[in-house]
Amino acid sequence: MDSYSDNALMLKVKNGQRSAMGLLFERYHRRLFGYYYQLSGQAEVSEDLVQNTFYRMLKYAHTYQGKGEFITWMFHLARNVWADHYKKQQRLPAREMNLEADIQEEREPETTEQLGQLQKALTYLNPDRKEVLLLSRYQGLRYQEIAQLLNCSEANVKVRVFRAIQDLRKIFRQLEQQQL
Repeated sequence: MDSYSDNALMLKVKNGQRSAMGLLFERYHRRLFGYYYQLSGQAEVSEDLVQNTFYRMLKYAHTYQGKGEFITWMFHLARNVWADHYKKQQRLPAREMNLEADIQEEREPETTEQLGQLQKALTYLNPDRKEVLLLSRYQGLRYQEIAQLLNCSEANVKVRVFRAIQDLRKIFRQLEQQQL
């Protein structure tokens, strides 16, 4: 069963073979946890949101068409779970983040202090821009997949990522100057 594609597994789930969801869970639960943790900074909340996402995958399996990438459909549900969770809370997500230094910049942070400033800069980034950056850089989604998620053109996604990186650089430089 390991050799099945994600689309084939989800089609099995759609056709009533709920056990196929176990393999999808094994393939994607860590990735979804990372996505939610980067957005919320809260491990317990992230675990709950991952469970809610897989629950919705089961609940809405009948809507899965098998066209396009499975991961795009999954992140579409994940974004809805994220929005619904914080709508119920009637507040914005926590801004504290604990990210590793894998934002692709022209240069690597040279010190742990710079890494800390980069992480802090991410907390000040506009939530929409942070999300597009997380989807493209951390989750490895292609611009075409992100465009499907956000209901916009691929060119628009490229612009959003570019602007997010520009804003992140600006915030990072401001934080560096405050340290001087």
